[in-house]
Amino acid sequence: MKDRFVQLRSEIETLRQEIIHHSVYRKIKTADDIKVFMQYHVYAVWDFMSLLKSLQNHLTCTTVPWFPTGSAETRFLINEIVVGEESDVDMNGQRISHFELYLKAMVQAGAPIAAINEFVKTLKEESTLQEAFDASSAPPAAAGFVRHTFEIIDMNKPHVLAAVFTFGREDLIPNMFLSIINDLGAEWQESLSVFKYYLERHIEVDGDHHSHLAMAMTEELLGNDSEKWAEATEAVKSSLKQRIALWDGVLERLNQGAHQLA
Repeated sequence: MKDRFVQLRSEIETLRQEIIHHSVYRKIKTADDIKVFMQYHVYAVWDFMSLLKSLQNHLTCTTVPWFPTGSAETRFLINEIVVGEESDVDMNGQRISHFELYLKAMVQAGAPIAAINEFVKTLKEESTLQEAFDASSAPPAAAGFVRHTFEIIDMNKPHVLAAVFTFGREDLIPNMFLSIINDLGAEWQESLSVFKYYLERHIEVDGDHHSHLAMAMTEELLGNDSEKWAEATEAVKSSLKQRIALWDGVLERLNQGAHQLA
């Protein structure tokens, strides 16, 4: 099994390196630049939760009447991750989801949240993704990223969902942005303290405990099925390409010198 993980990592390493060394990081030099980044990235924070809850729907029973679903091991693994992502704690110890925490970070930083709020509001009205994109004037790169995530979800294949969740959502990003924040002046660091806390929580929780749980869950679901491993690898590659496209969109906006989206 370890050999299969080594092979998967080998096949996605070029894409991972492209993300790690993307030009957008060097372009982000001010707090205003971070605000632009947040207005794109918040869509990925939101759809991450949808990917997670889709996995939970597949691996546990979330309907009534209840029946034992799948293995108790995978039920435990996914439920443990959901608890941490959906009801973590903020800087004051209050329960909050990571998406809501991100919104608080945006408000503190002065990044507009009207667009993402309109997006979520429109979806709650049982509108389509496209209608929500149109209503919120979502950045095209962010819309493309979310659309791809839901294409993965619509495949209804738990092993693919688990692989994308584990390998397709970049865990090295928090460290990169902490470095950027630490390089800013003290006056900017204060307005980004919630964002910094959000990043630190991802390093602490997702980069350690959750990553181990996700790896175990993915291993359980893929087993020794070569076809599943091949399918999962291709899905992870496509997800990493979408991350690159999202960062390309942020970089293009920054190159335009615009610090607030329409």
